[in-house]
Amino acid sequence: MNELRPRLAVLISGRGSNLQAFIQACQGGQVSADIGVVISNRPNAGGLQTAAQAGLETLVLDHKRFPSREAFDAELARALHSAKIDLIILAGFMRILTADFVNQFQGRLVNIHPSLLPKYPGLNTHDRAIDNGDSVAGATVHYVTPDLDGGPPIVHVKCPIRPDDTGASLAARLLPMEHMIYPAAVQLHLTKRVYLAGGHAYFDGKPLPPDGIDWAALPAQDAHL
Repeated sequence: MNELRPRLAVLISGRGSNLQAFIQACQGGQVSADIGVVISNRPNAGGLQTAAQAGLETLVLDHKRFPSREAFDAELARALHSAKIDLIILAGFMRILTADFVNQFQGRLVNIHPSLLPKYPGLNTHDRAIDNGDSVAGATVHYVTPDLDGGPPIVHVKCPIRPDDTGASLAARLLPMEHMIYPAAVQLHLTKRVYLAGGHAYFDGKPLPPDGIDWAALPAQDAHL
């Protein structure tokens, strides 16, 4: 691990498919950082094995062992500070973080959400898009703020909804796209081309639109094609 490179923390609760995408992106040079620690709030999360197989440091903070959400978040913050983390990546981390925690790491905390934000924050996003008759669904990488799924979007990708789609089939088709846009968005942040200031996201010094950058419009070198 290069001590001069930024250090990432990847927070997971399950299989960690986006974790695998980041492992490959860091190893392949698409993301100019190292994964300093993988943290799970569930001891049986499949992503812990993925991390161990890659030789990464892991930490389990079982949320059930903490008396409150605030106590869990305080211990999580201590672990991140101890690991000297520069950017926190939420990768299927199924915890709502307290405002105190989010504000402590403002501008250094990102998430990927399976919808074209600001549409459909929360759960069951694909089913909601299908039920509403949408022609397009997608995923969005965004900065995390105390508002649930309400932080400024960085990059989004669109996926057409087929007439026979279910929530599951749409999610399966969108997942490989998530694995492309998440590392790309993180690299834009690491190179300071994208940043958060005053509650707004900026790209190359210009305010981003409310839905962020369309991944299809990014130059190939930025989209990691």
